[in-house]
Amino acid sequence: MQFYPDYKTVIKEGKMEKRNDANILMLSIPLAILTAFVSYAGIFCVGTYAKETAIYAAQGIGQDIVNLFFVVPILIIAAIFAYRKSKLGLLIWSGSIFYLAYSYTIYSFGLHFNHLFIAYCAILGLSFYSLVYFLISSNKEHVSQWFTERISTTSTGIFLIVIAVLFYFIWLSEIIPAIISNTTPKSITESGLLINPVHVLDIAICLPALILTGIALIKKKNVGFLMAPTMLIFCIFMAVAIAAMVFVMKSRGLDADYNLTAIFGIITLVSTLFLVQYLRKLR
Repeated sequence: MQFYPDYKTVIKEGKMEKRNDANILMLSIPLAILTAFVSYAGIFCVGTYAKETAIYAAQGIGQDIVNLFFVVPILIIAAIFAYRKSKLGLLIWSGSIFYLAYSYTIYSFGLHFNHLFIAYCAILGLSFYSLVYFLISSNKEHVSQWFTERISTTSTGIFLIVIAVLFYFIWLSEIIPAIISNTTPKSITESGLLINPVHVLDIAICLPALILTGIALIKKKNVGFLMAPTMLIFCIFMAVAIAAMVFVMKSRGLDADYNLTAIFGIITLVSTLFLVQYLRKLR
C-alpha cells in the first residue's frame, strides 16, 4: 500500500485527471466487515459481554446497535464517494474512522478478554491508520479553498470549544470529588473496571482535539477547516451511541437517566445543523 497524497494526477485522453483513491477502499472494506461482524456478535451472541457487569454489557449492546445499523452504512457510502475523489465523502469518511478509532480503543482496553479481542485490535489498527492516511494525504491540500468565502468559521469553532468545556465539566465533576474523598467514581464501579477508559481518552486526547480544532477554525487555519467536519461527525455518532445505551439500559430494567438522552439529542441536533451548514459551503 502506497501512502501517496490523493491529489496526485495522471494524464488521460489529453487531460489532467485525478486518480481514484484505492487506498481508502483497501482500508475501509475490511474495517466495515470487521465492525459489522463484532457488532452483530455483541448484539446477538449472549456470551460476548458475559464477563461484564449488567450496566456495562447494556452499554456495549447499545453502541453495537449504532455501529451496525448507523455507522457501518455511512462508512461504506462515504468511502465509495471518497474513493471517487468527492470532498464531501472524504470529510464524512474521516469523521467515521475517528469515531471508530475512539470507540474500539475503549473496546480493546475497556472490556474483559473475550473471543473478539483480535477483531477489536484489528478495527482499532485499521481505523487509526486510516486516520493517519487521511491526515497525510490531505497535508498539502489547501483545504480552506475547498469552501466558499461565505463560510462562517467562528460559530462552528466556538461550538466545538463549548462541547469540550461541557464534557470537561461533566467528567471532572465526577473525578475530582472522588479524588478528594479517596473513593471510586460511580461510572468505574458500575463497569467493574480499574479505570474508565472514556475519562482517559476524553481528558487526554479528544477534548483537547476539539478545543484545538475550534481555535484553528476560528483563526481560519488549514487544519481547522480539515478537522472541523471530522469532529462534528464524531460528536454526532457519540451522542447517538450514548442515547442508544440509555435506551438499552432502560429496556433491561437498569437504572438510566432519560435526561441524558434529551441532552445528547440536543447535541446531535445542533452538531448536525453546524455540519450541514459547513458542508453546504463546499465548492
